[in-house]
Amino acid sequence: MPALVLLGAQWGDEGKGKATDLLGGSVDYVVRYQGGNNAGHTVVVGDQKYALHLLPSGILTPECTPVIGNGVVIDPSVLFSELNGLNERGVDTSKLLISGNAHVITPYNVTVDKVTERFLGKRKIGTTGRGIGPTYADKINRVGIRIQDLYDESILTQKVEAALDGKNQLLTKVFNRRAIEVGQVVEELLSYADRLKPYVADTVLLLNQALEDDKVVLFEGGQGTLLDIDHGTYPFVTSSNPTAGGACTGAGVGPTKISRVIGILKAYTTRVGSGPFPTELFDEDGEALRRIGGERGVTTGRDRRCGWFDAVIARYATRVNGLTDFFLTKLDVLTGWEQIPVCVAYEIDGKRVEELPYSQTDFHHAKPIYESLPGWSEDITKAKSFSDLPKNAQAYVKALEEMSGAPISAIGVGPGRDETIEINSFI
Repeated sequence: MPALVLLGAQWGDEGKGKATDLLGGSVDYVVRYQGGNNAGHTVVVGDQKYALHLLPSGILTPECTPVIGNGVVIDPSVLFSELNGLNERGVDTSKLLISGNAHVITPYNVTVDKVTERFLGKRKIGTTGRGIGPTYADKINRVGIRIQDLYDESILTQKVEAALDGKNQLLTKVFNRRAIEVGQVVEELLSYADRLKPYVADTVLLLNQALEDDKVVLFEGGQGTLLDIDHGTYPFVTSSNPTAGGACTGAGVGPTKISRVIGILKAYTTRVGSGPFPTELFDEDGEALRRIGGERGVTTGRDRRCGWFDAVIARYATRVNGLTDFFLTKLDVLTGWEQIPVCVAYEIDGKRVEELPYSQTDFHHAKPIYESLPGWSEDITKAKSFSDLPKNAQAYVKALEEMSGAPISAIGVGPGRDETIEINSFI
């Protein structure tokens, strides 16, 4: 049963789109299993660059069936906008499948997200304001709207009424906002039903049957391990489970069917939004990483915070995901540094700590302990094999592999689809 999970091993933005696209020609299904349009993937095909937010990266591979699983939250207007954009560029999107159990991001979820974040002021989480968190909250509170509800107006109306009973009290009495009308929301949601219908399917049944038929299924996570609601730097996290376990619940496939778990690691570290970041740089090196790496959020448009590679969080990602392989991206960005610091441990209250502290307080006070590795100045973007890399670049990769606890099976040496060194096949 060739089922693979591909996920971010840092704070997201590691280059998962490139990795998924690389595998796209070898897999039959690519499945998004969590998150919403708060996850951005950039895929470069030839001289064309595609920015995907909600759609699985496999949508760019004609032979592949892209699937949005039950664990994803969907803003239909964003979905249609993304589909329209791809169609205008000649991409066939007709094979897309969407779980009928996926939850819908409603207009009131977006409103609540924005006003709540503003209300928090200095304590804000740094959300994208796209309604993701409130939609997951509705799901857990059992007042969520699912894709399948768009095909029963009576049920849809009852559910919207139930959800707005409390939210309108919050909006009018706490945030001094206008109440949202039930009929207006129902009308907007029903307007999406006809266009969505050809895509809606029982994806749990379909994916399990595909695995039984020896099809190759790739489960693609959004965000990253350190943004996981349970295992990330809470509360500065997303509202779902980007870790490997999320693939099982977010797609309806049992853990015994997962054969490989691939973590995507950037050759340095970035994060978007608020929260602790031990190796963050506030100097010329940080600015250089941001400029050379093009570190601007695909979805948010915000500059990413940049820092040196953190082996502590890489080891943590290996453990909580059961990683079998790493895909190391953006190695080319580090070209030109004479020495490249790598965080090998933290100092917390005067003590050396080599594993991620479970305490939020300790992590906030963690100071990086660095070891410097020799850099390289040669252009590596044309490298086709590991032996083509400069000796110091090879040594850097081997050091990261040893520190992180899983083999590095592929290396990104440039943004293009063909600018990747495959050391071991993932399939």
